[in-house]
Amino acid sequence: MTSVNPVPNVTLSDGNTIPQVGFGVWQVPDDESFTAVTSALSIGYRSIDTAAIYGNEVGTGRAIASSGVPRDELFVTTKLWNSASTPWTRDAVFFEFEASLDRLDLDYLDLYLIHWPRPMREDYRTMWRAFTELKADGRVRSIGVSNFQAEQLRTIIDDTGVAPVINQVELHPDFAQSELKAVHAELGIATEAWSPLGQGQGLLDDPVLARIAEKHQRSTAQVVLRWHVQSGHIAIPKSVTPHRIRQNLDVFGFELDADDLAAIAGLDAANRLGGDPATFDWN
Repeated sequence: MTSVNPVPNVTLSDGNTIPQVGFGVWQVPDDESFTAVTSALSIGYRSIDTAAIYGNEVGTGRAIASSGVPRDELFVTTKLWNSASTPWTRDAVFFEFEASLDRLDLDYLDLYLIHWPRPMREDYRTMWRAFTELKADGRVRSIGVSNFQAEQLRTIIDDTGVAPVINQVELHPDFAQSELKAVHAELGIATEAWSPLGQGQGLLDDPVLARIAEKHQRSTAQVVLRWHVQSGHIAIPKSVTPHRIRQNLDVFGFELDADDLAAIAGLDAANRLGGDPATFDWN
């Protein structure tokens, strides 16, 4: 079973490319991640996004290994869980990186991200320097961050001269992150959306999206993902239901018009659903 439309790639600042729509496994238990990732790869997804804290790198890795998809056709992302309880040194970063590789049963990563900035501790600066070493060593092809704000982005670039290729942040029509996206554009950083569908907290029931979906004979989820695509975002929707996994990839056969995009822009209420990067320091 293959996807109905090919997924375009986004070229990152280091020259590597990532599929614009990938498959996320946040909140998917390890045993279920094997089934979900197996389904996603069979449908045509080629970008898989996990993280150490998700507890499903083993199941994700098993699915990758058994898929039959050549490794060089895949883009695998995981994240350093920079726990508040760990004193973060270069060696600690390298240890956690190797542990993720072992759990995924991979020789290298396509993308490694610092999961949270935790700006109150500034450990992210040490982590980023270690990340630049990992890239120089060839163990990871691209390096980036998640949930970073403009101040932390500028700090790590000033420290090392190396900009992250991606900042993965909460982003959906109800939280459009216009100011941060402008910083990304200035710094040459790609914007990747986690919880691109709003975490199932009512966004997909919005009547504006419902009218647009009816107009295009699509689901509201497909309309939101198409908005991400046309906005230039990379999106990593999650589902464990095969027909929704397939539906979430089928967003390249239609186009939102100017009226649609204007209506969706009107939904932005700066409604953050996840943690605030300025204060998040859990675990």
